[in-house]
Amino acid sequence: MIYELRIYHSAEGKFQNLCDRFKNDTFALFEKHGMEVVDFWVDAEEKNRLYYTLAFSSIEDYRQKWKAFGSDPKWQEIVTRTEANGPIVEKIDSYLLEKAPFFK
Repeated sequence: MIYELRIYHSAEGKFQNLCDRFKNDTFALFEKHGMEVVDFWVDAEEKNRLYYTLAFSSIEDYRQKWKAFGSDPKWQEIVTRTEANGPIVEKIDSYLLEKAPFFK
């Protein structure tokens, strides 16, 4: 199993817009593309960041699902609609992880 940790840094003053996009649109699109959300967090101190992990069966599965997600016309419509007043994401950090063999 491969896990992806993604950290979203919202654009100034756009954190709620980013949260709303996940709540109202992105989760449904993840489900459509078979993308399993393991967990989701908002930063307890820095109120402009959110974090989540996705699970994939392999690196190839990860690549295929993100490619399908990114090219989905519905995603393009969501981005256009939710960023009509400017970008809501400043930066995204992404890390691919495997469970440590010494941890259960």
